[in-house]
Amino acid sequence: MAEEFKAQGNKAFLAKDYPTAIDFFSKAIELDASNHVLYSNRSACYASQKNYQQALEDGEKTVELKADWAKGYGRKAAALFGLGRYPEANDVYEAGLKLEPTNVLLQKGLSETQQAMEKEASMGIGQFFGPDVFTKMADNPKLAPLLAQADLVEKVKSIQANPNALNQHMQDPRIMSLLMGLMGLDARGPEDMASAMDQDPSPPTSPPTSQPKKEEAKPKVEEIKEEEMPSEEELNKKEALKIKDLGNASYKARKFDEALEHYAKAWELDSTNVSILTNKAAVYFEMGNFDECIKTCEEAIEVGREHRADYKLIAKALGRIGTAYVKQDKLPEAIKYYGKSLAEHRTPDILAKLKEAEKAKAKADKEAYRDVALSAEARDRGNVLFKNSDFAGAVKEYTEAIKRDDTDPRAYSNRAACYTKLMAINEALKDCETCITLDPKFVKGYIRKAAIQLLKKEYDESLETCALAKEADVEHKHTAEIDQHLNRVYTEMSRGPVRREGETEEETLKRAQQDPEVQRIMGDPAMRSILQQMQEDPRAAQDHLKNPKVAANIRKLVAAGIIRMG
Repeated sequence: MAEEFKAQGNKAFLAKDYPTAIDFFSKAIELDASNHVLYSNRSACYASQKNYQQALEDGEKTVELKADWAKGYGRKAAALFGLGRYPEANDVYEAGLKLEPTNVLLQKGLSETQQAMEKEASMGIGQFFGPDVFTKMADNPKLAPLLAQADLVEKVKSIQANPNALNQHMQDPRIMSLLMGLMGLDARGPEDMASAMDQDPSPPTSPPTSQPKKEEAKPKVEEIKEEEMPSEEELNKKEALKIKDLGNASYKARKFDEALEHYAKAWELDSTNVSILTNKAAVYFEMGNFDECIKTCEEAIEVGREHRADYKLIAKALGRIGTAYVKQDKLPEAIKYYGKSLAEHRTPDILAKLKEAEKAKAKADKEAYRDVALSAEARDRGNVLFKNSDFAGAVKEYTEAIKRDDTDPRAYSNRAACYTKLMAINEALKDCETCITLDPKFVKGYIRKAAIQLLKKEYDESLETCALAKEADVEHKHTAEIDQHLNRVYTEMSRGPVRREGETEEETLKRAQQDPEVQRIMGDPAMRSILQQMQEDPRAAQDHLKNPKVAANIRKLVAAGIIRMG
């Protein structure tokens, strides 16, 4: 019953009916208080209602019951995030990622939490750049001259509009000095900042009165010339870019050995340019040398971390490692590195590759788990449990049988019988349809489906399914069972149409008579003649019911309450 309540709770959650879902999960917990999944699901419901305190309590219970389940940490952290307890949420997300480093949802949650922490910190400092900031600057003798600097004023305005913009302007020493002044600390004036930024290492020149103005200009001209001369390091970097371009051209021409030579020379000149290594890794990938590709990408990541390279380049190297592992059919490793790449920079291409790898792994795992003999053993165990009325246990064994061999319709048919006993009607109907799809001649599948349709008071559909069962029963082994079911359907139909709440029998009949399909049948002269014969001679009904079209019309009239069959 706990599993049934859980299934109903899941359906309600998907329908966004959170109060109903919470009620079902609570009932399930009363029956099975040790099931961590139930607390996890209820935590998700509470979080969807923004009831983060209750969500936190269930998240903590989930982790308590299953400390090695990463998803539980995600539930707890999401609740803490909702409560605005960002540092705690950060720690819980990191704990979950230690268990499952490639969990994309945990990685995303951690990233959002850290962004929220940064924003909160920026907002705290940003308060000093309020509407009266220019007034405060004008009142401070050391800050007032800054108002004359148009570019600085624009930066202050951008921080006023968005406090998060403070981080990108902190490299400007004037902003740092301004912030110190606004905070009441010792602020340096524009002259102090200019001297700190423009220090001249040459000895001081003589006073202008002792030398002609023309002699003063000479050392300044020489100084400018020295500053314009590029350093050896800069020259090497420029040369490395040129040689890298040669390597790119060779790569496009599929001259891979030549491309590798160019990239090696470029790397000798500039061992900080990560893109040289990622391009080199691309060459190894095209050559089918996946081990070297992975090794080169790992080197690129290490160098990139050391020199704080663009996170997009790091993500590219991680993604290429994942693709190399796919080529080596090492899907778990590929999934791991695709996850790391997405944590650095999320791109549709890598996300699509991750999904493909996960799908391929699931298929491979499924094939590896397939075992026809073990499937038969599980089905036999399910049969024993079913006979002992342990329907939930039987469902578990039949499910195991299906996992071991999903091509055998018998396991689906047997599980449908269990679901019917547990009143999980939709699950039972789905198993029956799967059973029939696998084997259109499997008569039991039709009989079970017809029984479910009868429970749902879908009488016409149940009779049609019985007709299909008769067609499939070419050896007539199930004739008695099918006929018995037909009698049950007709008995239920003879009770008259289903009335709506508060509706009288006359109102029900009147509603049925307004049905266009009923009007069509009653307007058919041939059908009126048949109905008259059936009224005069009830035995004639059996002959007419052999005609499928006539039988369908009569079933419609019986269901509508126009005629009764007893």
